[in-house]
Amino acid sequence: MGSEEPVISEPAREGPFREGKDCLLVDLRLQPGASRAKVDGVVVLDDGVAVLKVRVTEPPEGGKANAALVKLLAKAWKMPKSALSLVAGHTERRKTLAVDGDPAALRRDLEKWLAGYG
Repeated sequence: MGSEEPVISEPAREGPFREGKDCLLVDLRLQPGASRAKVDGVVVLDDGVAVLKVRVTEPPEGGKANAALVKLLAKAWKMPKSALSLVAGHTERRKTLAVDGDPAALRRDLEKWLAGYG
């Protein structure tokens, strides 16, 4: 992705993935301080936006929950943590994560992962 900021479009209503410039954007809802770390799957929020709901055990202080989020998803998606970066929602429960790479290929791979996850 380099030094350019990802292009963030309007959130997709049908799923948590959006294609950006040289990255795939993932809309998330993070629950810090959970009893165990896990990906709950896709949920639709009150405003109609579909997000990937993720729980981590770390508290939200000092970026610990955000770091745990990146670590958990990098492991689940079998990619280096350096390929994932938080681009929106650093202090909010709703976040946007950028995954570096070809957005169409990433979307295909992550939708396949998500279909087999539940």
